[in-house]
Amino acid sequence: MTRMDQASPVEPGTTVKGAGHERGNTRALYTAQERQRRDESVWTVVQGVLAPVQFLVFLISLGLVIRTLTTGEGAFAADVSIVIKTLVLYTIMITGSIWEKVVFGKWLFAPSFFWEDVFSMLVLALHSLYLVLLFGGIGTTEQRLLVALAGYAAYVINAGQFLWKLRMARLEGNTPSRAVAA
Repeated sequence: MTRMDQASPVEPGTTVKGAGHERGNTRALYTAQERQRRDESVWTVVQGVLAPVQFLVFLISLGLVIRTLTTGEGAFAADVSIVIKTLVLYTIMITGSIWEKVVFGKWLFAPSFFWEDVFSMLVLALHSLYLVLLFGGIGTTEQRLLVALAGYAAYVINAGQFLWKLRMARLEGNTPSRAVAA
């Protein structure tokens, strides 16, 4: 059997396991109604714009943080970049919560995105801790930047979770007959 003959483990229109639901249950990420609300919502576009902006800010800030940790120079620029990254994070979290309310009827922890939201709380906590350290004058520059790096590592994992869900949603395709009512 050649590579091309092998069936994909996830074909368009299939349900997705591990989408934040009870064990053993499978369900599409979106019901037909949720998919329609998602597709018609301006908040979907907002999230689609903010996500790459946040990633770009993250990359710039990561470079500045690593520079400061390795050379001892540029702490102010690194701090400013982390504050900007945190503000962008807060913005995407607020608008994402609005999106979840519009699409799923819940501000947070909708079943399809439960674990992504749980991990998002860790990302928010670490970024917020960084702000407390910075504005409270607590700890050294290195300690502060290490907290920021922990927040950035959590952000990368969380972004991966969302990219996986985006892929699953695309693989489900536009086959509402396969969606299971919530």
